[in-house]
Amino acid sequence: MNPPTTTKRRVFARPSIAAGNLLQAGGILGAGFALMASRSARSPAMAVAAMLLAWVLLYFCAHAIAHWLVGRAVGIRFLFYTVGGTGNPEGWPPGLRWIFEHLPFFGVQTEKLSMQNASPTAKALMWSAGVTSSAILPTLGAFLAWRSGVPGSGWFCLFALFWAVGTLASNWTSRTGDYSKARRALSQR
Repeated sequence: MNPPTTTKRRVFARPSIAAGNLLQAGGILGAGFALMASRSARSPAMAVAAMLLAWVLLYFCAHAIAHWLVGRAVGIRFLFYTVGGTGNPEGWPPGLRWIFEHLPFFGVQTEKLSMQNASPTAKALMWSAGVTSSAILPTLGAFLAWRSGVPGSGWFCLFALFWAVGTLASNWTSRTGDYSKARRALSQR
């Protein structure tokens, strides 16, 4: 495993749970509209732009809300969302690390007592939900664009698949990755 990072996540904003859910649900809905627009765009450039917009919206909006949805389902409570750089900077190579430390990723803050009282399985499910959704949903969006015949979507679907594999792998191997947190939670049994 990589050595732990000394960089603290840069947080730009702390929206409420309701506001964060609304923003992320809006982003996911916007991605759906962008995918529909990519299928019916009048020019290949507009189709590609809509497909890319859908992928970006899904990538940025699926992660934290999945933590929240699964966490609530297993009894974990949350205080607020955060918007800031990646919580897993060591999962990125040095050239991309700086960029991802400054992009506006959503995070969600758990309630401490709720996490202490949650079972190891509940914690592992909550931790795993975010990275799983941020790998699967954007890739599914790229796949749907390909199935709809959006120009360039075949190559983009391959890119999205490799990006998803990289996302999953970096979260598995990094000490600050969500899958590593899930493994640590399960080791508390």
